[in-house]
Amino acid sequence: MKRTIANKGWIKMNSNDIQLSFTEQGTGEVLLLLHGNNEDSDFFVNQIPHFSKKYRVIAVDTRGHGKTLRGEKPFTIRQFADDLFYFMEEHKIEKATILGFSDGGNIALLFALKYPEKVEKLIVNGANLNPQGVVFFEQLITDVEFYVMFLLSKFNDRCKKKAEMLRLMVKDPNINKEELQKIKVETLVIAGTKDLIKERHTREIYKAIPNAKISFVEGNHFMAKYNHKDFNKAVDMFLEIK
Repeated sequence: MKRTIANKGWIKMNSNDIQLSFTEQGTGEVLLLLHGNNEDSDFFVNQIPHFSKKYRVIAVDTRGHGKTLRGEKPFTIRQFADDLFYFMEEHKIEKATILGFSDGGNIALLFALKYPEKVEKLIVNGANLNPQGVVFFEQLITDVEFYVMFLLSKFNDRCKKKAEMLRLMVKDPNINKEELQKIKVETLVIAGTKDLIKERHTREIYKAIPNAKISFVEGNHFMAKYNHKDFNKAVDMFLEIK
C-alpha cells in the first residue's frame, strides 16, 4: 500500500474557538491516536510509522496540549471529546478506529458514548473511570501537586496552567461504570503489567463493555513508548480480528 509522508497540519473548528494540531501519515481506513495528559502527538513516535503501513494514521494534539491552543471553552475531558467530533466533521471522517492513551483513553471512552456512530473500533490504553482507579501513592502525589498549584495560581500564570492540567487527573473523567454497557463496538482494553492504573480497575472497564477484549503488556503506564514492539503487536492482533 502506498504510504504518504508525515505532515503537520491545523484545522479550524466549527466553533472558531481553536485550531487542532495533528500529524498524519499513511492511507486507508482512519486510525486516530489520542495522547495523554501534558503530552502531544509525539508520544506515538513508535506507533505512527508502524500503523501507517495499513492505516491512515492521524495523531492529534488535544486542546491546550502540544501546538493546539487552549481556547476559551472548558478544559475538560468531555470538551476534548467534543473537539474530536468537530475535527472529524471538518475532515469529513465518517468513522474511525480510536486509540487513546491515559487521558486519551478517557476521551475515547466518552467519545464512544456520545458519538457512537463515529467509532469503528475502540482501543483504550491505561484509561480510568475516576481518580480512584489510580494507585493510591501516584494519585496522592497528583492531588497534592494540584492543590499547591491551585493556591499559587492566583499569583502566577504558569502555576495556573499547571493546575488546570493537573485538574484533569483530579476531577475528571468521572464516568459511571454502568454507562460503558452502551459501547457496542469491538473494544480492546490494554494496560501495563506495572501500570499506575489499578489492575482491578482495568478489569472493571473490560467487564463493563459488552464486546471487549483485554490485554496486559509487560511494562509500566508508558509501555506503548518503552515496550512498543509488544504493545503494537497486541494492537495489531486486535485490529486484524474480523
